[in-house]
Amino acid sequence: MGAVGLQTHIWANNTRSILLLAGFPVLMIGILYGVQLILMGLGFLPGTGRGLGDDMALAASWLGGTVPLAFAIAAIWFAIAYFGNQAMIDAFTGARKVERRSEPELYNLLENLAISRGMRTPALRIIETDSLNAFATGLHEGRYSVTVTRGLMNTLDRDELEAVLAHELTHVINKDVRTMVIASIFAGIISVIAELVFRGLIYSGRGGRRDNKNAGPLILIGIAFAVIGFALAFVIRMMLSRTREFVADAGAVELTKNPDAMISALRKIEGRSSIKGPDEVQQMFLDNQPDGRGFEGLFATHPPIGKRVEALVKFADGHDPGPWSGETPAAGGSVPLTG
Repeated sequence: MGAVGLQTHIWANNTRSILLLAGFPVLMIGILYGVQLILMGLGFLPGTGRGLGDDMALAASWLGGTVPLAFAIAAIWFAIAYFGNQAMIDAFTGARKVERRSEPELYNLLENLAISRGMRTPALRIIETDSLNAFATGLHEGRYSVTVTRGLMNTLDRDELEAVLAHELTHVINKDVRTMVIASIFAGIISVIAELVFRGLIYSGRGGRRDNKNAGPLILIGIAFAVIGFALAFVIRMMLSRTREFVADAGAVELTKNPDAMISALRKIEGRSSIKGPDEVQQMFLDNQPDGRGFEGLFATHPPIGKRVEALVKFADGHDPGPWSGETPAAGGSVPLTG
């Protein structure tokens, strides 16, 4: 994949990301309107006592007061998540920061890649799990971090591990990590709203008056607004993740000049990448495939490994060895980095 073509993909992704992220506040307004309709239908908010259109118009008029309040609460949440995102991610995944003295070979690989691009070396973190995965996080220079699992270090050889680090460093270079962290914060805000709506519906029997003659339609329309908003928020997150993985794979090849290493690393990771954590964190992983296939795969945040390998074979002249059998490298070849 040529440099010009790769840069074009990067610009296109960044433009698309700005447009998609701009849609999150719009979704919040739509969801908030839906919530107000539901509360009106349940009797927690007063209706007009007239027609359905009048009740819907009344709920819309409330947005002038509720939207600023909702955005103020969201701003507080955003500020907390913005400054504490790495600590939260470490708590969710069990990642711990390591220095050069404890993991010199891994650190040197990352440092050499960063130096080749004239950038500051991101912090290095490790998750003590046998799963094979990695991800990058951070919002600006000096706060970037690359995390790998112990299973990845023990399974991949040196060239493959370098390719994975280059993949994650590409996310940093292209500012993907900043976009994904911000998207995760927005998604977290919407998830909180969803939780509040869900709990409100469960405990709605404890209060509220149900004398609104438009209660049924209001609740149904409100649920429709909320469901559509939540679904679109999920689709935005999915689109942000899927399109960037292909570019990061190509960026890894550009950094290492070794497409076969990236391909073989993906083949080893295939089917062995599962790590527990919130969806907002899993979308940052190198690979995040659903347990099922078919319909469930349509909603995966990452493209299938096979598709990514096909792209590297086609555009980077790589060689696909096929699914990995689980055998260790042959004697005399590159060996995995052990802890």
